[in-house]
Amino acid sequence: MSFDVVIIGSGIGGLTAGSLLAKYGKKVAIFESHSIPGGAAHTFTRQGFIFDSGPSFYCGLGNDKPSLNPLKQVLDSLGESLEVIPYDPLGHYHFPEGKFPVYSELEKYRQAVAQVTPQGAKELAEFESKMLGLYDCLKDIPTIALRSDWQLFPVLVTRYFPSLIKSLFQLGIISGSAGDVMDKTVNDPWVRRLIDLECFLLSGLKAKGTVAPEIAFMLGERTRAGVEYPIGGSAAIVDALLKGLKRYGGALYLKSHVDKIIVKSGKVTGIKLKKGDIINAPIVISNATLWDTYQQLLDAEDLPKSYRQEQLETPAVESFMHLHLGIKADGLDHLTGHHVVVHDSNKDITVPGNTCMISIPSVWDKNLAPDGHYVVHAYTLEPYEGWEKNEAYENKKKQRSQTLYKALEKVIPDIRQRVVLELIGTPLTHSRFLRRYQGTYGPAIPAGKGMFPSCHTPISGLYRVGDSTLPGIGVPAVTGSGILCANTLVSPQKVEEILN
Repeated sequence: MSFDVVIIGSGIGGLTAGSLLAKYGKKVAIFESHSIPGGAAHTFTRQGFIFDSGPSFYCGLGNDKPSLNPLKQVLDSLGESLEVIPYDPLGHYHFPEGKFPVYSELEKYRQAVAQVTPQGAKELAEFESKMLGLYDCLKDIPTIALRSDWQLFPVLVTRYFPSLIKSLFQLGIISGSAGDVMDKTVNDPWVRRLIDLECFLLSGLKAKGTVAPEIAFMLGERTRAGVEYPIGGSAAIVDALLKGLKRYGGALYLKSHVDKIIVKSGKVTGIKLKKGDIINAPIVISNATLWDTYQQLLDAEDLPKSYRQEQLETPAVESFMHLHLGIKADGLDHLTGHHVVVHDSNKDITVPGNTCMISIPSVWDKNLAPDGHYVVHAYTLEPYEGWEKNEAYENKKKQRSQTLYKALEKVIPDIRQRVVLELIGTPLTHSRFLRRYQGTYGPAIPAGKGMFPSCHTPISGLYRVGDSTLPGIGVPAVTGSGILCANTLVSPQKVEEILN
């Protein structure tokens, strides 16, 4: 078989690049190891309970309000849409000293902070003002218009010149971290911890390590577009992208593990499947992590030695412990869907097990669980090191999941008595089912300490998408990586057709 473009992996980055390239007229095929598409965003079913494997928080996917979410831009360009359920507050943070509601609407958010620390609320308003000023400069340049080559500059100059000029006055913030802005505007320790937590949830790093534009877009978009849950969960997103891919002639092959990327004389010629088939293509896009791409899919001699070594030394975000639960819902009529629990204020929020994220999406979408039940997804950072399948594995799983149960008890005190289905995921589970290096969610490159690698590689015809290419953990970042890669592979005129 031969294609114009072959994509390894059907995560959101791969599906985005594939669907756009199919619309641009390329003959595209995506090869996926798993029996289910979606990568870290796939959905699975057990005993009538439907679980999201990864993403649980979504913003700006509906049609009622304007949105800059890159995924929404892609779906619009493909003629697809999602049915969503909006909600506010977007969640609750549970600190040792009490419960705190987090609102999408900034004024409500500040009022909630003022109940804890009036002076901190004033300082938070100044921090947000700086972030929203940056958002205002960048919001008129849609991600769907961007690319990762020199042709980006003429696109920006000819189409977005006023916004480009405005952004020049924000260069100091654009190139810095959210922590730099926090240091200039916020002294209150409670609010500083709050900002660190918001950054950690978004990027896997605290404010000092998170690039400012990430926080600017998060604050701007959740205020402007609000938060909502797509009916059907992450599977609805995957299905919409697949419909777009197939509508324009693209193909998806499941249970088709890619064994090697074939490189001859420094140029890609295709891929080899585990079952032995050779698939020819002049362009290959890897949606695998940079570690898996450069260690597993390529031979060492395919890459310059110094480049390969430098890339493989990229620090990675820790893996996770996951609890997927089916529980009895009786008496939980007023339960809200998102919670973050910080167990110990004297420990750093990045200490594994100290910060636990909880999602109960059946609060909004009743079809995710049998009648009278809820689905629960709780997760926390967990190092990959030290995990191995041996006689102690099951006991270790139980022991390491207890911090998640303790977090859930802050929300549902009798959670343990309600459980009818329990699935415990470890870093080994993450690594195995998502085929991710050490179960990681991507690079941990702090702001100002290095650049994310982008979609380019030293091998002619080989490109990369996914969470190893752009800052940020989550759907918008990986969608953005797919957009930039796809646009780079076609002329600006092709992109212009979508924009018009």
